[in-house]
Amino acid sequence: MTSFAQARAHAEALRKEISAHDYRYYVLDDPTISDAEYDRLFSELVEIERLHPELATVDSPTQRVGSVPQEGFATVRHSTPMLSLGNAFEDDEIRAFDKRLREALGAEIIDYAAEPKFDGLAVSLVYEHGRLQRGATRGDGTTGEDVTPNLRTMRSVPLVLSGSAPPREIEVRGEVLMYKRDFQRLNARQRDAGEKEFANPRNAAAGSLRQLDPRITARRPLRFVGYGVAALENGRWQNHAEVLDWLTELGFPVARDRSLVAGVEGMLEYYRTIGARRERLPYAIDGVVYKVNRLDWQRMLGFVSRAPRFALAHKFPAEEALTEVLGIDVQVGRTGALTPVARLKPVFVGGAKVTNATLHNEEDLLRKDVWVGDTVVVRRAGDVIPEVVRVQQKGRRDESDRFRMPALCPVCRSEVVRVPGEVATRCTGGLFCDAQRKQSLLHFSSRRAMDIEGLGERLVDQLVDRNLVRTPADLYRLKHAELAGLERMGDKSAQNVLDNIQKSRHPHPARFIFALGIPGIGEEVAKILARHFRTLGALETADWKRLASEKEAIRKDNARRKKRGEAAVPVPLEGVGPELMNSLEKFFRELHNRDVIMRLVDPAFGVVLEARPPEAGPASAAKTFVLTGSLPNLSRDAAKAMIEAWGHRVAGSVSKKTDYVVAGDDAGAKLEKARELGIPVLDENDLHKLLEGH
Repeated sequence: MTSFAQARAHAEALRKEISAHDYRYYVLDDPTISDAEYDRLFSELVEIERLHPELATVDSPTQRVGSVPQEGFATVRHSTPMLSLGNAFEDDEIRAFDKRLREALGAEIIDYAAEPKFDGLAVSLVYEHGRLQRGATRGDGTTGEDVTPNLRTMRSVPLVLSGSAPPREIEVRGEVLMYKRDFQRLNARQRDAGEKEFANPRNAAAGSLRQLDPRITARRPLRFVGYGVAALENGRWQNHAEVLDWLTELGFPVARDRSLVAGVEGMLEYYRTIGARRERLPYAIDGVVYKVNRLDWQRMLGFVSRAPRFALAHKFPAEEALTEVLGIDVQVGRTGALTPVARLKPVFVGGAKVTNATLHNEEDLLRKDVWVGDTVVVRRAGDVIPEVVRVQQKGRRDESDRFRMPALCPVCRSEVVRVPGEVATRCTGGLFCDAQRKQSLLHFSSRRAMDIEGLGERLVDQLVDRNLVRTPADLYRLKHAELAGLERMGDKSAQNVLDNIQKSRHPHPARFIFALGIPGIGEEVAKILARHFRTLGALETADWKRLASEKEAIRKDNARRKKRGEAAVPVPLEGVGPELMNSLEKFFRELHNRDVIMRLVDPAFGVVLEARPPEAGPASAAKTFVLTGSLPNLSRDAAKAMIEAWGHRVAGSVSKKTDYVVAGDDAGAKLEKARELGIPVLDENDLHKLLEGH
């Protein structure tokens, strides 16, 4: 039996070890343990603090997440204004900047601290006695927004400064950003969840940091990179490079690609070097920043208007060229989106030969009014994907040259559809379309869908490339020898994957519907469909035109009822509008989709759908449940999905408005509060009986 003193010592040791690993990962970029081992340490600390809540210090890594949603952001006035930088685009502007500073300082040559200009969101972090007290956005430079709870969720932001003698007070400034690979993974998760994707890493970072619910921010892969200190005390450091080195000692990540350069030639050489490496950098940048290295010279130069005299941003120019549109084709992406692509007369843009450029979507193409034969401006967006920016000169424009989005997918000949909230046109043959094969498998096996652990990108790539799996139905027919023969897949790993596939054979209908990847059908709509239709067959053969007509008739009747002061009648399939019904109709009309589904629900090999509960009654009959502890047979997500499928709600905390608390093993404070308030407590069997007998 572990004593309290032992638990306290172990918790303190774990906190130090986890913080050290955070430092190695985010500051040194040199992790020494795997993600799984890190998660094990973190879970161990969580368990100690669960058993001994008094050991959960405010600066514990476990306390980064968990703040309640805010109603809005408070305003913060910066102690020292967060000024913007002047911009330069040409070499001559850099020479003029250096000449101006040399004349002002009476110096023959100036050393500059140079670093990449991150494309993120500027923030300030205030520490008192080594502990994080407040974090704020730059805002207008004078006042920003207090986003402390959100910044605390980021593991690259130290909650406690390292070192034996941290400063009594310090304000560190830096950038919140998202790495390119993390941005791609986030958008993949957004697609899997049927949610809107982000346009670029900067928008993703800014939107994630300004979430009113810190728990959402915690799920976003944000990083902080420090670039300076506000109101640095005089005399302690001699130059800016030393300040950045000091920040790493305190536990802050700073730019690894920073450099100390001499004079104009040093600045321009750094600019060219970073520009050549720009595509390979893990983060997005839009230029480089030069700062006079000596701090006493920075103070002498001071500020002008809203920018420092001692610093300058050297921006990368937009790389554009003119060429002719020879044709417009349509490509089908991994998610089924149909993208119009301009075939171009070959042209060099930014040193690369470009023969094709994206037109993004039909709406964008029509807005830009691009026709075959036009002369257009082409730009390499983000130095990676060429895009058509605008029409420079119109061509002859015969009616035969007008672009029209095809009615059928050019890859699999399935019907295409537009869904609400999206500008993309999507193929409805996701279960068998060759272009979407890998993405459909990843979506099908994702945690919120069929939850097949171990079926990641690397394995899916091999399964598809070796033609072992063509559709999700083939997953349930995989053999051990086929899996074990793949790279990094020994006998044990292969068996684990097969076991996880077998575990997924009894999903909730809502998860199965979501897993099918029907365009526009996210988790919430899948739950609505699961509640309404008794069987999968009923969903497949639904008469959507009749259902739409019935919904409209009920709405009109409810309007009359309202005038008479009568109660409204529940509208069936509320939340499933005409566009989604059109998407569902086209998806299930595809014979290939229905063939894959039939193979998926083959009782000998495939998925066995559990009995669907009857459609829920009016919202007034819905109850509020709270889950606590570990249930014997249901995961937290599965229990939540089951309760919601019956039309009820699942809340995160117990209150007087809670109707039932469902408690499993190791139930904690929620169970105690339920007993204090006299709220009925159910076990897993009680939950099944209550729902089925409702």
